[in-house]
Amino acid sequence: MELSAHFRILPCGDSALTVEFGDTVDPDLNARVLALDAALAADPPPGIGEAIPTYRSLYVQYDPVVIRFAELAARLRTLALSSKSRSNSGRRWRVPVVYGEEFGWDLQAVAKYHHLSPQEVIARHVDAEYRVYMIGFMPGYAYLGGLDPSIATPRRNDPRPETPAGAVMIGGIQAGIQCLAAPSGWHVLGRTPFRNFSPTRVPIFLLSPGDAIRFVAVPAREWPALDSAAERGELVAELIDK
Repeated sequence: MELSAHFRILPCGDSALTVEFGDTVDPDLNARVLALDAALAADPPPGIGEAIPTYRSLYVQYDPVVIRFAELAARLRTLALSSKSRSNSGRRWRVPVVYGEEFGWDLQAVAKYHHLSPQEVIARHVDAEYRVYMIGFMPGYAYLGGLDPSIATPRRNDPRPETPAGAVMIGGIQAGIQCLAAPSGWHVLGRTPFRNFSPTRVPIFLLSPGDAIRFVAVPAREWPALDSAAERGELVAELIDK
């Protein structure tokens, strides 16, 4: 283990390591992670495999026959100390969401939990700007920070065996966009037709860590047209800044 300048480098087995910058959900920590990821991608040493940014750490795979842990750790330490982070370096998106009823199974329950009306929950959800902290868990799943604390809600006591593709959810202080149908204990407030993940598209993922999102409420009657457009490969979401 190495501890230096408020980060530490930890081995993960014999062919990977993690550079940890902290233990909280914080945009400045995440910016440091993304800066290191970019610096490593710009000048990778031999033997480097995949690098995966998370909320507050960077996981790096490597070939121990080509490069040893100590050598790679020293390289990453230099990069971490020299790379400059930019908290607002990503793109900005507007993502359409149909809230409530068959699209948002838990909107009523979340509103009741906070002694709010469903419309008040929607208003607070769309009023926030969310940061994409990481993509993970399943292809295209976007973990978001920035949820209004007044609607933060503990995860469900009874996780569902399946929640739908496009579910826009909250769990604790986190928000998320789920791209594929999957089990979840998060609360479904609505659904978006936006496809962040498509294995036949270039790029496969549209959202990147560091991007910013604002949700836009749209009426249920617009869902069929938006969903069909997304199925044809249209963006559906609005890219504000490139």
